[in-house]
Amino acid sequence: MKRLIHAPNIAIAALWADMLTQAGIEAVVQRFYASGIAGEIPPDQAQPEVWVLDDAEFDRATALLHELRHLPQRRWLCRGCGEAVEGPFEQCWNCGAMRPG
Repeated sequence: MKRLIHAPNIAIAALWADMLTQAGIEAVVQRFYASGIAGEIPPDQAQPEVWVLDDAEFDRATALLHELRHLPQRRWLCRGCGEAVEGPFEQCWNCGAMRPG
């Protein structure tokens, strides 16, 4: 078992661990409740961590997490409602139409 990364908060740690698990890499969140004692321990010790259970998957998990954290930023106009959509989104926030291919 190897630590992959410190996360800024529980929500992001859980999201990253879930995305890795969906890709077939077993990952867990450690220090889930440590933020409750922030100030009593050093700040870096209070952050949640994402750990990969299988050491052999560590390099693949590192590459996948890098991709997840650096999604391409796009700007496109929705064909359904004409709304401008920015960021890594594949679906219009306003009407739900998918990004044109």
